[in-house]
Amino acid sequence: MRVMDSRSQEVLAQVAEIGQSDLRWKDGRAFSLAYYAGPEVQEVADRAYAMYGSTNGLNADAFPSLKKFQAEVVSTVNRWVHGDDISAGFMTSGGTESILLAVKAARERGRKEFGITQPNVVLPTSAHAAFEKACYYFGLESRRVVVRPDWRADVEAMRQSVDENTVLVVGSAPQYPQGVIDPIVDIAALARERNINCHVDACMGGVTLTFLEQLGEDIQLWDFRVDGVTSISVDLHKYGYTSKGASVILHRNRQLRSYQTFTTDNWLGGFYGSSGVLGTKSGGPMAAAWAVMNYLGDEGYLRLTESARATTRQLADAIQTIDGLQLRAIPDSTLLSFGVQLGDDGVTPLFDVYAVADGLAAKGWYVDKQGPPDSLHCTVNAVHHQVIDEFIVDLSHAVAKVRDAGTTGSMGSYGTIE
Repeated sequence: MRVMDSRSQEVLAQVAEIGQSDLRWKDGRAFSLAYYAGPEVQEVADRAYAMYGSTNGLNADAFPSLKKFQAEVVSTVNRWVHGDDISAGFMTSGGTESILLAVKAARERGRKEFGITQPNVVLPTSAHAAFEKACYYFGLESRRVVVRPDWRADVEAMRQSVDENTVLVVGSAPQYPQGVIDPIVDIAALARERNINCHVDACMGGVTLTFLEQLGEDIQLWDFRVDGVTSISVDLHKYGYTSKGASVILHRNRQLRSYQTFTTDNWLGGFYGSSGVLGTKSGGPMAAAWAVMNYLGDEGYLRLTESARATTRQLADAIQTIDGLQLRAIPDSTLLSFGVQLGDDGVTPLFDVYAVADGLAAKGWYVDKQGPPDSLHCTVNAVHHQVIDEFIVDLSHAVAKVRDAGTTGSMGSYGTIE
């Protein structure tokens, strides 16, 4: 290994210094955005990423290594979601790109097979914001349908919103805001009746639900075992614990996958083909995903899933004992959301849950603020088993302080535009 010169050392020291104020996610202080399975897994990911970070996944002819990484990663995920020999997919840069491509593929199929020129997507209000982004980018109408009281998709209400221009219905496994699994069997049946696409957003649950079922939990069907499901997205940089920039979208067959891709020769540079939104894309996430998935294997994922699930249950149980808090739903996997009980008028919360989040932030914890209704959200992963007792104590103290003082907080936003 080459010894770095003084200038290299100086620049890298500055890089490290700039990050000193970032959240300590490897210490389990973040219940969102980052996922950590320990230093050994992180080292495997980091080293593999560094080896291939400057390669380009746009052209597999130049980098056959990336073709191998992608093919084997997609094959593993296909096995997890009970695909078969005709299922087909690609790696993407993340859940947002996977969702964009699912919507784009549905639009193209509707246009080419059925002549639909004013397409719409029918989806519950709980489905991820990336579907709105996709509809905005690709010119589809988003038809949001209010969820049931248990926060799951209302399939009958979705049925009422479907018409001759609907090209896609959506379900989540689980949905992000409250952490419950939509009735995928019923949503897929609706798609099958209309001969349209049904996408299952399993970006958060595709890994976890697979291994929870292997651990013996009773998980409702959500994957390719469900007739009518045409595509599934699974993020690997979440509960796959790989480096950021790694997701997989799978289609029921290659014909459906073909609507995702883009090709042209309408320029002076010859034939151009792209599987996704990005053209140039780093091979680092592909290599890191392959390395981590092979390092952990199914046994490793079983262990990490069991730990994250047990921690989620511990946190859910604790929330139900803290005066004034209430779970939005019993979590189906490793996502949970909680808010504040209502006062005697049945409308006004007893105190401000966003102020509770601010109190946690003062202790170095990061949780998502979301709504409606006003809620806090925790994405529990493997790292949290070692800090959950401390978090529960600080949560209890933050609630007591806000309840006694009557302080208020602000929601903030999931993403920011600068």
